[in-house]
Amino acid sequence: MDTSELLELIEKGEDSQTQFKERFESIDALAAEICAFSNSNGGNIIVGVSDDGEITGLKKENIRKLNEWVSSTCSQKIDPQVNVTTQNIKYQDRIVMVISVPMGSNKFYMANGKDIWVKTGADKRRAKREEIQRLLQSSGHLYADEMPVEGTNLSDINIDLFRSFYERRTHEKLEDLDIPLENLMSNLKLMVDDKLTLAGLLSFGKKPEEKRPQFVIKAVLFPGNSPAVSEYKDSRDISGNIPKIFEAGRSFLINNLRWIQKDQHFNTTGILEIPQIALEEALINAIVHRNYFISSNIRIFIFDNRVEIISPGALPNTINVESIKMGIHIERNPILVSMLKDIEDIPYRGIGTGIQRILHECEKAGITVDLIEEKDNEQFKVIFHRN
Repeated sequence: MDTSELLELIEKGEDSQTQFKERFESIDALAAEICAFSNSNGGNIIVGVSDDGEITGLKKENIRKLNEWVSSTCSQKIDPQVNVTTQNIKYQDRIVMVISVPMGSNKFYMANGKDIWVKTGADKRRAKREEIQRLLQSSGHLYADEMPVEGTNLSDINIDLFRSFYERRTHEKLEDLDIPLENLMSNLKLMVDDKLTLAGLLSFGKKPEEKRPQFVIKAVLFPGNSPAVSEYKDSRDISGNIPKIFEAGRSFLINNLRWIQKDQHFNTTGILEIPQIALEEALINAIVHRNYFISSNIRIFIFDNRVEIISPGALPNTINVESIKMGIHIERNPILVSMLKDIEDIPYRGIGTGIQRILHECEKAGITVDLIEEKDNEQFKVIFHRN
């Protein structure tokens, strides 16, 4: 970073990846800041700058002491250890130190033996239980779909749905199974300690919304192009297991979009204005790849000029929008992925080509589609623009 880049960064002000500090009064305070950046998306701590962006600078003895603190913090005060870089930049007769903290790959990070900090805008705060789970998830240490759901048991399973799945997968009859059903479910990671896992409940549950009411689909048909309205043309809360909510979500989209005539005979139905394959891929991806550690729902919003399918959770740390366009994918819910490939009428292949299929089908149909990751809001949007 050179002086002009430093000045530009200061001029923009503090945000979730830029922090100003005139000085640090203790090594514990430094550890807390580095911990928060490591647990979030990384960033720069600029020392020698006041909260309002005035460059106050550091004395040589301050710089020496701060470097010692940085070294001790990274090796002793944060667990697991982190690696940061420092850079001293001179502006006029003042020196500023920039501490660059990368986004952590081995979350969660704990500071001073007790605190797990995360960034919230320009500030930091102690992580809540749900956030700690998501930090572990982002490092591949914990998966939401393998967690047991309290208050569930084998009687909550739709046995006919599970039988169909089992026979499609194994080409054998469930009745011919020579081990108890509970053992089979445990082997498939659909049960643990006599409770259904989240994957078991969502894939094959009779009424999963009774145990996890937050994991429904909110579908709304808006008048006009803004969500800031008092009345809707159509609004539904879609609940049930994954096959049910997928089918109901697909029906909502198909029933509320236009069918148009292109080269078809006038007596034919026509074709859907947005390719149905693209809509189905976006919907099943939202269901399979959403972050189930976030207590929120999937949303389908239909406006006059666009369709939005919104999934809770930003993309996993190691991928971005450009990489998913190339077919790169990380399985956030690997048990769900393994189940859905063998559930009837679910068009999911689990090989990472869904986004490419969306882009290809929309390009053929002349439809513009946007893929938008909103890290601060922790959500991912697929937006189809209506012609």
